[in-house]
Amino acid sequence: MSELRSYGTIEELIGAIRRYSADAPLDVIERAWKFAETAHEGQARKSGEPYFIHPRTVASILADLMIDPATIAAGLLHDTAEDVEGVTIEIIDKEFGGEIAQLVDGVTKLNRLDFTSREEQQAETLRKMILAMSKDIRVLVIKLADRLHNMKTLKFQPETRQKQIAQETLDIYAPLAHRLGVYSVKSELEDLALFYIDKTNYEELSKKVGMKRQEREAFIKSVIDQLRHALDEADIPCDITGRPKHFYSIYKKMILQDRPFEQIYDLTAVRILVNSMPECYAALGIVHTLWRQVPNRFKDYISNPKNNMYQSLHTTVVGVNGVPFEVQIRTFDMHRVAEYGIAAHWRYKEGGAGANELDKKLYWLRNILDWQKETKDSKEFIDSLKVDLFNDEIFVFTPKGAIIDLPTGATPLDFAYRIHSAIGNKCTGAKVNGRIIPLGTRLETGDFVEIMTSSASRGPSRDWLKIVKTSQAKAKRRQYFKKQFKDENIELGRTMLEHEAQRRAVDISTLLKPDLAESVLKKYSFVSMEDLFVAVGCGMVSSMHIISRLMEEQSKRETPPPPKVEPLDAVVIAEQNAKRQQLASSHGVFVAGDAGMLVRFAHCCNPIPGDDIVGYITRGRGVAVHKADCVNSRNAEGERMVTVSWDSDTDTSLPVTVQIVATDHDTLLAEIVAHFNMMKTPPSAISAQVLDNGTTRIKVTGKINTKAQFEKLMYGLRKRTDVIDVCRINK
Repeated sequence: MSELRSYGTIEELIGAIRRYSADAPLDVIERAWKFAETAHEGQARKSGEPYFIHPRTVASILADLMIDPATIAAGLLHDTAEDVEGVTIEIIDKEFGGEIAQLVDGVTKLNRLDFTSREEQQAETLRKMILAMSKDIRVLVIKLADRLHNMKTLKFQPETRQKQIAQETLDIYAPLAHRLGVYSVKSELEDLALFYIDKTNYEELSKKVGMKRQEREAFIKSVIDQLRHALDEADIPCDITGRPKHFYSIYKKMILQDRPFEQIYDLTAVRILVNSMPECYAALGIVHTLWRQVPNRFKDYISNPKNNMYQSLHTTVVGVNGVPFEVQIRTFDMHRVAEYGIAAHWRYKEGGAGANELDKKLYWLRNILDWQKETKDSKEFIDSLKVDLFNDEIFVFTPKGAIIDLPTGATPLDFAYRIHSAIGNKCTGAKVNGRIIPLGTRLETGDFVEIMTSSASRGPSRDWLKIVKTSQAKAKRRQYFKKQFKDENIELGRTMLEHEAQRRAVDISTLLKPDLAESVLKKYSFVSMEDLFVAVGCGMVSSMHIISRLMEEQSKRETPPPPKVEPLDAVVIAEQNAKRQQLASSHGVFVAGDAGMLVRFAHCCNPIPGDDIVGYITRGRGVAVHKADCVNSRNAEGERMVTVSWDSDTDTSLPVTVQIVATDHDTLLAEIVAHFNMMKTPPSAISAQVLDNGTTRIKVTGKINTKAQFEKLMYGLRKRTDVIDVCRINK
């Protein structure tokens, strides 16, 4: 692993910046250096080194990436607002201006929300980071430099923390560096992460690579000599170097392709840098003249650049003794972009044509922002992000020849939704290379794709969830069905509330007035009346319960407040507690005033611990316990009602039935049962019905101990991507 450069003086840092930006005003760098050095004085890192070495190294990495002075200044200041008492974003704004303050604020928020062991919090952190990137992509460039130095000093962290940070780096930051095209940072992050995640294999791999170094260097030298002679004869000025593959690249081949180290021959690639694009293709012809090309191993990223702006020609040829090796050919400008990615385009803040071009290259970030708004669940968001953002890519064409990049494994439906959600929703078929093919067909690089649509289409099929691969397509499909269900549930919920109000002879329009409804909306965390109607319509909350709450609120407004009651003294409280202990607790329920009263739970509403409950004295069968909003208890004779309450000291398990409507697939039922078991609610009864529209309706009964346990069970079901609707049902 290479050592990071850290410019030890302000003069060295400014000298490095001058090499690529001779005319930029750099007084802000000097002021930021002095400010950060003073602010961090007396602080130390876990290594024992002065803390200022960290921001100084971050700024050095940014300078080596040839980033703009404002970003380097922010790199120097990035920890001051977070770790230095008395330094605020407002102070940085006053001292260095709004642009630098915004960059520091973006990175500060990310650090303040650093990853923990809880996956949900990790996902929320990543969501917030994506939002910060949307305001200024340079926030991520600073964060990558920060993470690179932290990885270099990871040995001073506890071992468990080392593996956690290394895994975060491999899962999140290295792929983001790839998306930005900053390969010099990406490869370093991957190798460093591998060292801590699989130290044994890393050290073994390092030993094997070292043993073959002399042999490999001699081979590459002979290849470079042949190439240089041939290119000189063709009068093509060039720079040729041998580039060893980094360890993680070799490691992936060994793991993913299950190949022993001895069978990995292309451990080194040769890179040819020339002055112009025509010279790239001329050099390619010379390479293929000297050595035989390996079939299907040529990639032209010059005419079809990657979406992170990477351009190069890649070809694999067979050298002496049948040893294959890779050759990369690009211009010097392309190489700068290949190494530094978006950092090579820091002048985008100046606007103009360059800004428009860069904006096109960052469409993937806009896509993420679009579907993260629709994906409320953080776990779903991070899983989807890993699929879309970090997968390998294919490149396909529209009928007019425009290039569309998609993840490997994408289908015509993914292509349709990438073009526009309306095209995806109205899709009736697809043609690939002029032939009609099934919508689930995997697309390959170079395919020409045409989507057939119809205004008479009934909309997307529920089976499409099994077909689409991209998160964008899945999100658009879910949005369609959720909207469809939402409209139905709004109408149903409104009708149910009207019928309940009519049954009780109250005016629904009066109850739904804003001043009454607002308190109920707030109590149940509903944003609008539509949310309330949806909750009633899908069975999340009963119409009887909502009407009761609204009537109670109305009664409070119309009835004068009761006289103030003085608090009970300690003696009275003790007497009441003693009396309560004498009451019967049967099946975990206290019945006021009647010791030893038989208790049973009503099957019409199936109350569970934590529900609001009432008691009804039956003829010869003791007290029946109902949910407070149960229609049967509402219609019961008032003189036979009795006060009941849960005994919190008793561990009571009661049955509850949940209905799930989900997209049908082979492992659906097994996964649902596994979720119930994981929530310590093993099913006692299960029924499932496959419906005509490609969905399955499942009813599961299990025993619940607490309301919190039930809510956690329901939350886990609702956040599944294949679940369309879930609700608690009664007998």
